[in-house]
Amino acid sequence: MKSNLPYSLTMALALATGSASAADLRIYPSFSEVRETVKATGTTLSVNLPQETWNSVIPGSLDLDGVAFSSAVQKQEANWLTSLEGKPVFLRTGDKIETVTLIRARDLLIRDAQGRYRNVPYSDLSFSDLPPLNPQSPTQTLTYTVPSGATGTLSYLTRAVTWSPRFTLKASSAGAQLSALADIRNGTELPYNVQNTELYAGDVEVQDGQPMPAAPMMMQRAEAASADFAAPKINTVGELRGLTRYDLSAPFTLPASSMVTLPFLTPKLTSFERFVGLTFFFNTQPTTGTMNRFYRFKADERLPSGSLTVREDGRIVGQTTIPETGKGANVEFSLGNDPDVRYTRSVETQNQQKDSKGNVTRTTYRVTYAFESSKDRAIRAEVTERAGGRRIIIDSAPAVQNQGVANLRVDVPANGKASKSFVLVIDNS
Repeated sequence: MKSNLPYSLTMALALATGSASAADLRIYPSFSEVRETVKATGTTLSVNLPQETWNSVIPGSLDLDGVAFSSAVQKQEANWLTSLEGKPVFLRTGDKIETVTLIRARDLLIRDAQGRYRNVPYSDLSFSDLPPLNPQSPTQTLTYTVPSGATGTLSYLTRAVTWSPRFTLKASSAGAQLSALADIRNGTELPYNVQNTELYAGDVEVQDGQPMPAAPMMMQRAEAASADFAAPKINTVGELRGLTRYDLSAPFTLPASSMVTLPFLTPKLTSFERFVGLTFFFNTQPTTGTMNRFYRFKADERLPSGSLTVREDGRIVGQTTIPETGKGANVEFSLGNDPDVRYTRSVETQNQQKDSKGNVTRTTYRVTYAFESSKDRAIRAEVTERAGGRRIIIDSAPAVQNQGVANLRVDVPANGKASKSFVLVIDNS
C-alpha cells in the first residue's frame, strides 16, 4: 500500500544507534531503493532515523507493501542529550574530571558543583551510558498503526546510496584490454547488512530535486570498508526495459559513509583503433592547426556509462567519460590534441550560379586537407566536416536537405605527408 504522506512523513527504516540495518538494495546511478522486512510490535510499527539520513530520502517514495495501515504519524524527536538535561554528566578539565549537571543540551550549558553556569565543548563530556551515533542530532520517528503482528516490506528511495562503473583501457603495441570496477557508495550514517543487491545501469528519472552531495568521508574509508567482508562477485543478469541489471553473488556489509569497490566487467574488444581526428564546420577561410588524439573500440557486451582511464604501456594518457553503449556499438572519444600531426585546410571556389537579381544560389567548392606528421609510425587521420544549406551535395552522394556531412580518412605515413579532398555543392535555389 503506497502511503500518500507529506514530505516529512516519507522516510526510512533503521536504528539510530548506528548498528547495521538488514536490507535489500536496488542501486541505480543516482539513487537507490532500500527494501527492509518489518514486523509490528502489537499494533504499532515504528521507524526511526537520524535527521541527516532522513533528509536524503526522496520525497514521496515511502512504500509499505503487504500491510494495510490505518494511520501514520511522523514526529521529530529531541536528540539524546536532551534526555540528560537536569542529570549529572562528567566534565574533563585538563587532567581533572568532575561531575556537573547538564542544564541545556542545545548549547551544552552545564552547572558545576559551585553553582556556576558555563558552556562547554561536547568533546570534554563523558557519560555513564553509551551514547548513540550523533547524540546531538535529532531523530525522526514514523509510527504506523497496523493489524497486530503484521509483517511487510518497507521501501524508500534515497539519493545517498549510489553506484558507478570505472573503466580502464590498457593499450600497447600488442593490442588493448578493457576492464571495469564498480564503486558502491553509502553517504548515510547507517551501515547496511545487504542480503540481496541489484545494480542497474541506464537512464532512470525520478521526480525529485537535485542529487544529494557525496559524503566527504567516502574516499577516505574505502580501503577499510572493503577489508571487512568477503567480496561478492557481480553477475550480469540481462536487460530490463532498456536498463541493464547486475546482481551481487552474496550478501555483504556496506559501511556507513563509505565506498566499496568490486571487480565488475572484463569485456572483450572486438575492434580497437587509434587515430587523429578533427571535427569542422564549413567556411571558406583557410585554416591550420593540430589534430586531436582519438580512440575507437567495440565491445562484445553492453557497457554502462562511466569514467574511463586510458593507459598506454602502463602510463596514463588521459581520462574521459563514455556514454552507455550497446553491444558491438562504437565507443569513440578524444583525449586532447596531438602536436605531432598538423593539418592545413584550404577551400577553392570552382563554380557559382546566380539568379536574375545577381544573388548566388548555387556554389561548388573543393575542400582540401593536407596533413603532415612527425611521428615515427604511420597514423590514420579522420575528418568530419559539416555544411549547411537548402540542399547539400558531397562528391557523388545524393543530395540531402539542410545539412551534409563529409567524412575523410587518410593514412599519413611516418614522418610524411598526405592529403584528401572533397567536392561540396551548396544549393540554395
